[in-house]
Order: sequence, then structure tokens, then C-alpha cells
Amino acid sequence: MSERSGTSPGVVAAVTVMCVIWGSTWLVVREGLTDLPPFGSAGIRFLAAGVALLLIAPFIARVEGGARPTPRLVLAMATGNFALSYGIVYWAELELPSRLAAIICGVFPRGTALVGHVYLPESRIVGAQWRGLGGGFLGVLLLFVTDLPAIGPEALERGAVLLLSPIVSAFATAYVKRHGAGVSAALLNRSAMLVGGALLCLFAWWTEGGLPRLETDRALFSVGYLAVFGTVVTFTLYIWVLRNASPTSLSLIAYVTPAIALLVGVVIGDEDVSAWTAAGLALILLGSLGVLRRPSAGGPVCGPIGGEDGRAEGATLARR
Repeated sequence: MSERSGTSPGVVAAVTVMCVIWGSTWLVVREGLTDLPPFGSAGIRFLAAGVALLLIAPFIARVEGGARPTPRLVLAMATGNFALSYGIVYWAELELPSRLAAIICGVFPRGTALVGHVYLPESRIVGAQWRGLGGGFLGVLLLFVTDLPAIGPEALERGAVLLLSPIVSAFATAYVKRHGAGVSAALLNRSAMLVGGALLCLFAWWTEGGLPRLETDRALFSVGYLAVFGTVVTFTLYIWVLRNASPTSLSLIAYVTPAIALLVGVVIGDEDVSAWTAAGLALILLGSLGVLRRPSAGGPVCGPIGGEDGRAEGATLARR
């Protein structure tokens, strides 16, 4: 394994590109839903990305190393990190502005920490991390009593359901971390995307009357951008960064992406932002900082899934 360097120009560039792309995907999802139903568009996105990874994942896996994932690992990640998690996000963004959806899902590190505290003995929450958890959830509560009611009653309902997205992702992440040591991240993500995309398409066939047709430029751009840049490109960069960056560099993604999503929503999407929105985001990001740092050593507590070399990582992939 190569020595990790969290400050090399290549790592900085890769993390910057990932943050910008993932920060932009929230608005692209929202805009695509103008012409597309939620579950069908999400399913097509991941099927397209999975097909692309059929071609490139074997080459990445040879460099990365690691064993083939078991069907249980694939199913856990496909359902938790793709079908359920993304299905909820797409459904919620039918009513929620992209900036609020991104900020609410910024509780993901706290959900992962809570699940890990119960499920993973090596991931116990200690000391100031509990205050980080409380501060983050206070930020979410602030949004629920200010911004969401201003949109309307349905926004409150969809915001509440949206909180399930990081929770199911956290459970899938914990399962992969516990049972996926030494597994190839490339092969795991490829298979999970295909299965998750197929599950979303089946659900779309049942609830939406079939798969959508990409008949408008906006629909084509949304699915294409999210599949190619929001999934395949960022996936490839993420696998490389895992092997070359410090854990601190990786943890920065959790802080920066919601802020970029808010900025993109305001500047490009013409979404309004209030002082309450900014305050909620600040509390959530400060909470993330508290959760992701180990008080005794000052270092991050969320290392790569599956071991120090980062194999089987990917449960935090493409948020969003």
C-alpha cells in the first residue's frame, strides 16, 4: 500500500473535485425531477453507472486488491446505500429544496457514529463526541421548526422521512465494515449499484407505471450527469483517494459537501436561504467535527470501511 499523504496536490485536487460534484448533485436531482419520476430516474442512474463500472471496475480491482464480495454484502449495500437511501432522497426532493435536503442528510456522520457505537465495539462514542452528536441534531431540529414549516406541511413530512436515508445508510455501512474486511471496494460498489438500480426500477415499475423515458434535454442531462460524474467519476476518484489520502482529508468531504450544495442551490438554482438555514448548517457541520474527532488523540474516528487499506469502502460513496 502506498503511503498516504493528505496534503499532496493530487489529493487536494481529487477531494476538491469530489466535493464540488457531490455538492452539485443535489440540485441536479431536484431539477431532473421536474421531468422524471423519482424512483425510475434513480434506478436508471445506478443501472447506467453499474454498467459503466462493469467495464472499469475489474481494472481498478486489480490495482486495489481484495476479495470478491459475498452476496450478503452486495445485498446489504444495494438496499441500504442505494435503493432505500437514494429512493428516499429522490422522493423527498419532489418537495424539498436541494439545499435543505443536503443539509438534513448532513446528519450522516452522526447516524454512522450512533450505529457504530451499538454495532461495532471499536467505534464507541466517547467524551466530546456526544456533544457533537447533540449539536448536529440540534441543527436539524432548527430546520424543522423554521425552514420546513415555511415551505408547507408536506415539507415537514418529507423532511422527517428524509432522516431515514442517513439512518439506513448507517446500518448498511456498519454491516459492510463489520463483515467486509479485505473485500474489493470496486467490485462491491459495481455489484451493489447494479442490484440497487434494479430494485429501484422494479419499484418504479410497480408505483410509477413503468420506467421513464428521457425525452427532454433536462432529463437526459440529469440522469447522464448523475450517472457519469456524480457516480462513476467520483467513485473512481474516491477509491484512489482512499489509498493516498489521510483520514482527515476524507473527513473533510462530510463538512464541505453540504455547504457547496447550499451555495449551488442559491446561486444556480435561485433558492432562498435564511439566517436559520445558515445556523442549522453551522450546527450540523460543527457537530460533524465533534463526532469525527477522537478527543484523546485529536484524530478522526471514521476510518475506511473494511480495514486500514480501505478495501470494501464505499458505503459513504456519492453522498449524494
